[in-house]
Amino acid sequence: MRHGILGAGGVGGLVGAVLANAGEDVTLIVRPGTEQRYPHELFLDSTFGAIKAPVFVVPSVEQPLNVLWITVKATQLEDALSSISFGLQIDAVVPLLNGIDHVEKLRQRFGSEKVVPAAIAVESERIAPGRIVQRSPFVRLNVATQGKDLLATAMDAFQRFGFDCKFVEDERTLLWSKVVFLAPLALSTAAARCTVGEVIRDPARSAQLEACVREACSVASATGAKVDANVILASIRALPPGMRSSMEKDVSNGNVPELDAIGGPIIRGGESYGIPVHATLELARAVQTHLSRSREGMDEPTMGTSG
Repeated sequence: MRHGILGAGGVGGLVGAVLANAGEDVTLIVRPGTEQRYPHELFLDSTFGAIKAPVFVVPSVEQPLNVLWITVKATQLEDALSSISFGLQIDAVVPLLNGIDHVEKLRQRFGSEKVVPAAIAVESERIAPGRIVQRSPFVRLNVATQGKDLLATAMDAFQRFGFDCKFVEDERTLLWSKVVFLAPLALSTAAARCTVGEVIRDPARSAQLEACVREACSVASATGAKVDANVILASIRALPPGMRSSMEKDVSNGNVPELDAIGGPIIRGGESYGIPVHATLELARAVQTHLSRSREGMDEPTMGTSG
């Protein structure tokens, strides 16, 4: 099968390396003008093993694709899509972005029947073009069942490498299950500028993390998603204590974090359903404050509301 990877960062590089290593045809779609920086191989250092696998590297794609994996940050989605020609033959589009709102945007662009919602949980980082380090002891990949026939071979390859892969029938549960896990983790670590272990060991920060989880799960449940706050809390507390979220890394490096994609669904959902989300708002404001201080003279990122 022919796979395109739109976003050759930590997640895209991980997905591409595993697929290429399994013998699939993989093309990395990178920002125009950067293609010369990328080797035509992906090097992956994973907790499941090391991989070196051949890939193609292009600034835009014109040839048909069986699967387009979208792995850019939510803040980069609009610009990244300019690399994909309108009318390009694509059998399935699988977004692995944070948040929820991107699914509808992609369906408007590619058609509802082609977009297969998915969610991945992993700590993976691009340390140089073409070089990926996966630090988490797990990779959890959930994909909507509408993609089962087309993606069965790819999911088998991921499973053999070490991923925990599942096809999920309920799309709302699939997407919200990641939000209620990721948002409290990302917001808490970024607000405190520390690891998950440091958040959990601090009584006040740990209590705020728990409150954020429960707010997120209340909103998710109001949408019809099936989530359990106690299960989410147990999963977060079982994480390696030195684990850092991508949002915390962005804030520490002075980059714009995915505040709206990650925290926005909870805040907007709270407004829509009349559910108080005080802890989520307080954490989001703390992240904004950290970022504005580290990026003097630049506009502060904002959180969209449903108003």
